[in-house]
This record gives sequence, C-alpha cells and structure tokens, in this order.
Amino acid sequence: MKRRHLHESDRQYKIFLYIFYLCMIIMGSITFYGIYAMSEEWNENGIYVMGEVLVQTQVPFENFANLSTWLFFSTIIGWYCCSRIGWKKTVGLNSYRMALTQLMLLGFAIICLYEVLWNFTVLNAEITSQMILQNTIPDIDLLMVEYPDPLRPWNLIFATKIWLAGFIISAHAFYLSTRQRKTLEDLDE
Repeated sequence: MKRRHLHESDRQYKIFLYIFYLCMIIMGSITFYGIYAMSEEWNENGIYVMGEVLVQTQVPFENFANLSTWLFFSTIIGWYCCSRIGWKKTVGLNSYRMALTQLMLLGFAIICLYEVLWNFTVLNAEITSQMILQNTIPDIDLLMVEYPDPLRPWNLIFATKIWLAGFIISAHAFYLSTRQRKTLEDLDE
C-alpha cells in the first residue's frame, strides 16, 4: 500500500489542523503567563528564575501536570501536526536550500542534545550534592543553575524539558528532510 500525504480535503487534515491550533493556544497562553509572572517577580525582587513559575504551577488541579509539562507536550504534538499538514511547503525547495536546511537542522539537533545532556548532568549533580552534603532529598522543582547570568538563573527542570523538546523537533525535522520527497507533479494525487 502506497503511503499518501494529507490534503486539505481529507478529514484527518482538519483534525490535525484543529489540534495544531489548540496547541498554539496552549503554548501562547503558557508563554504569556510565564512572561507576566516573570516580569512581576523581576519588579518585586530584582531577580527571576527562568521557568520556575511554570514548574510550580499545576493545571488543572493540584498534583497534576505543571505548566512546563503542558508546554513540552503541546510543543511536540503541535510540531507533529505541523509536519503532517505543512508538507507541501517543502516540496518546492531547491536542492541547495534543502541542503542548507538539513545542515541547520542537524546543527540545532546537536546543540539541543548537548544542552539536554548538560542540564541533566547538572540536575543529577545538584541532587547528589544535596543528598551527600545536607543528607536530605532536595525538591527537584526548585533546583536552578546560575548560568550564564547570575541575575537570571534557569530552573533545571524547565531547561531540560525545553531543550528536550527542541532536540526532538530538530531531530524529527532533520529525519523528515532526509526522506525521499514527493515531486510537484505528485501534489494533485
């Protein structure tokens, strides 16, 4: 059976499109809430922890998923929907543009993988050091790294999730860019 790409007339296309729009709404609202809460914290304290409010806010009820998890989930699902409904945009790319796009995607994937491994290593080191030095199990949602700027530290859980989403999306886009593509003549099938 020949694999068929989605077209605007397909029922699945509309489902992917509506889920994509829902993911965009979720990502936009979480981002605006995070920016608002971060600016409030900056105005009150003169310092903020990037992503801390998203890690500590749970939706829709206590002990369910936090906002950083919803952001991670909606980013991955939104990308998948985008790759399914937007395939026609890449059909007309010239070979040199596709080669540059592939190199860019490979670079993004490598950078994101490095950041995931770095953040995960720092997270494990923080947990281990607090267990050894203070003989307590730390609250991992509060662990942060004061890098690259001590006035703007990053929450390690947030950073790991965001970079992991970036790696998954970049790697998937690179994979899709290396697959054999349809030609312009096949668009009407």
